[in-house]
Order: sequence, then C-alpha cells, then structure tokens
Amino acid sequence: MVMGELKLETEVLVIGGGPGGYAAAFRAADLGFEVTLVDLSQRPGGVCLFRGCIPSKTYLYLSELIYDAAHAASMGLKFGPPRIDLVAIRAYKTKVVDKLANGLVSLSERRGVQRIQGRAEFENSNRIRLHESEVTHIKFRHAILATGSQPIPFPDAPFRKGGRILNSTGALEMADIPETLLVLGGGYVGLEIGSVYAALGSRVTLVELGDRLLPGVDADLVKPLVRRLEGIFENILLNTQVTSLQERDNGVDITLGGQVQHPQRAFDKVLVAIGRRPNSKGLGLENTKVEVGDRGFVIVDEHQRTTDERILAVGDVIGGMMLAHKATYEGKIAAEIIAGKPAAFEAQAIPAVVYTDPQIAYCGLTEEQARRQNRKIEVHRFPWKFSGRATTMDAPEGLTKIVIEPESGRILGVGITGRDTEGLISEGVLAVEMGALAQDMALSIHPHPTLSETEMEAAEVFTGTATHILPKRKR
Repeated sequence: MVMGELKLETEVLVIGGGPGGYAAAFRAADLGFEVTLVDLSQRPGGVCLFRGCIPSKTYLYLSELIYDAAHAASMGLKFGPPRIDLVAIRAYKTKVVDKLANGLVSLSERRGVQRIQGRAEFENSNRIRLHESEVTHIKFRHAILATGSQPIPFPDAPFRKGGRILNSTGALEMADIPETLLVLGGGYVGLEIGSVYAALGSRVTLVELGDRLLPGVDADLVKPLVRRLEGIFENILLNTQVTSLQERDNGVDITLGGQVQHPQRAFDKVLVAIGRRPNSKGLGLENTKVEVGDRGFVIVDEHQRTTDERILAVGDVIGGMMLAHKATYEGKIAAEIIAGKPAAFEAQAIPAVVYTDPQIAYCGLTEEQARRQNRKIEVHRFPWKFSGRATTMDAPEGLTKIVIEPESGRILGVGITGRDTEGLISEGVLAVEMGALAQDMALSIHPHPTLSETEMEAAEVFTGTATHILPKRKR
C-alpha cells in the first residue's frame, strides 16, 4: 500500500472492495492493466464478506446443526440440549471471515493490485479526491464504481452502534441473544437472521406489511418454509404495519397498525430488514457525466457503461437483484469492456437462494412472472415425499418444479425448496442458459439416491417417463 501525501495515476481505478469491486480489479489485472482498488476497509470483501453473506451463512449453518441435533431424536439418535457459547460462536465467525479476507489480500498482492484505504469522491471524469487517506488524489484512465448498498432505516429511528434497533450488520455482530426480537420485514434477510436468533433461543415475532412472506418467490416454494417458521417463530403478522419505534434503555416500544390484537408491544431488540438503498450519494457523481435515477441507482447499459465514457458501474449501486454473484459477474464484464473484449450482461438465469431451513432456490422465469406476462407455460413438480434420498433425511417437505415452454419443451425456469437447494439450483441455471429441453434433463442419468434426481424426475413428468410419480392419465 502506498503511504504519504501522494498524487497517483492508474489505468483502472476500482472504487469499492466488495464482490463486484474485487472481481473487477482482479480481472482487469489479469488482462494486463495497472489497477488500483480503493475501499473504506483495509481488506477486500465488502459487506458480503464482513457484515453480510458470510457471517449470516456461518450462523445459519450452526442453527441447522441445532435443529438437526434435536430432530435426530425421532430417528433414534439423541443428543443433549445445546450449550451455547456466544463468545466462541463469534470467534468462529471471525475466523471464517479472516481466512477468506486474508485470501483476497494474498490474491490482490499476487496480481499486483494496489490497495488504498479511503473514501473516494470524484472531482471530474478522470480524477478522484481521497478522504481519510494519506493519498490525496488519484488520476485514472477508467474507473469502475462498485460502492454497493446499505440497509434502509425505519423513519425517525436511525441505526446506532450498540443500540437496540438493529440493521443486518448490527444483528450479525451477535452482541447477545435477546429474549424477544421483532423482525420488521418478510424478505430473505429478515427470515434468515430471524431463524438464527430463534435457533439460539430468542422469541421472534415477524411483521410484514404485505400479505405473504418472500414476495416475488412462487407461493408453492414458500409454503413449506412458512410451515417451518410458524413452528419456530412466536408470531408471524402479515398485513401489519409498524407505525412507530421508540427505543428505551432496556427495550423498544412499538405500535402496530392493522387488524392485530395488542397494537402496543415491547421487545428487547428490533431488526429492521425493509430493504437496501444504493451508496451513490457523496461520491461527487455530479462532477462527472454519470446519470443517477430517481431511486439513487446509477444508470448503466448492458456493457456496465455509465453515461460517462470513462466510468463503469457494477453491483448493488446499479440496482436489479442485489446479489454478490451478480456483482461478481458484472465486475468481470466491466473489466473486459475496458480491455475491448466483446462482453455484455446477457444472463438468462440469475440464481437466488434463501438460506433458511428449508432453503429456497430459483432461477430463470418464475411461474408468477409467466402468469403476469400471459406466457403459455407448463409447470411440472416433483414432491420430495417421493424421493428416496429425501426420505432417508426425513425431509419430505421439499419440492422441485420446472417451468417449461410447451411447444418446444425448453426449460425456462427452475425452482426448488428443501435441504441443500443452494447446490441443486446450478443444474437449473445451466439448463436455462444453454436453452436445454426438458428431454435433455430427463435423459441425463442422475445418481441414486440423491436430491438431484428430483430435477430429472420433474423433467420426466413433462416427458411422461417419471418412475416415482404416476403419469397423467392419457385419454
């Protein structure tokens, strides 16, 4: 790292060290560019590694172990109640994060990527000023903006360090296990973190303004998860609005709107998970030709180019599905565009995974999207109660579904709910991206007994060749 009052020049400047930023920096370096990566943190990784994806999945894995240990009693294997050592749990999470972050540091050094800690602000279309850094200015030939997003706070209830009104970052610090926790928001962040705290002993109440959890995900995929959450959460209140949050020294007073009993309630802590907004303010974008939309998202084309010819943008700051793997994909495209390669964002199937228990994963066209678009489709499902592998795991609540174009048999989308769907969905992604037919998936021999067989058998329902489910009666 370069220290001192310095003005630097670089070919490619990347602002933001998350999955989109470091992927862009690494790819640009691999393509032969001189690359400088500027980030607020000392090490690459961004929110995903330090305060999001990796910490949450570490805790979710531990919560699965707690559930599995209790569930094993029905199979004849009995364990005692878990003894929760919160200090050791936090230390394990830190160990996981450090290992991955140090790996990224090593990769950046071996690629020759120069890392500078500081806050960047554009002065014009080819120079930034650095704040909170001993380097004052960096002049660049091309810049890639990857500044990410941040949680949206509840009105008049700002997040503060050590407070009782938490965003996802505060909740994942795991300062303690509150006796009662209110989760505000029925999206994947609220469900995942709420599940962790419920497994560790909190009495969790979830409030969702809409009429269902995980809006945008097909209802049949969400249904098994709802049944599970109804068993581990104390309350799930739909069509309910939180109208006020008032933090006290020993708790949070809330007021609920809607058809609910006891609208005045109190909780030890509140997790606000009502969405995220882009980190596009305070960057000096007004000093460039970059255009920003009404909601603060930076406008780009399919090549990740902004309206300023020198500046590209990737990840959460440009909107769309706010997922780390999407940002990584976009970061590589941006680097290749700078190198003059024929790259573009043309993905047909961006996978999404909800890491609850059961997990939900889906890609491509969903059934609900197809209905809204009035597209003619066939949907074929294979319930996991007919799966040998799911039966050995006592996981019959799962479901695999395939959305198919009837005339051609082409697979348009795949959705799966159940155990380990995070790995299963990749076959669906490949099928959609390749334009595979249901016959292709049905005729591909899958190992037995596995959960992956459920994708083959769902495709076989379309072809009429399914073994473990009765075919539709032919006239």
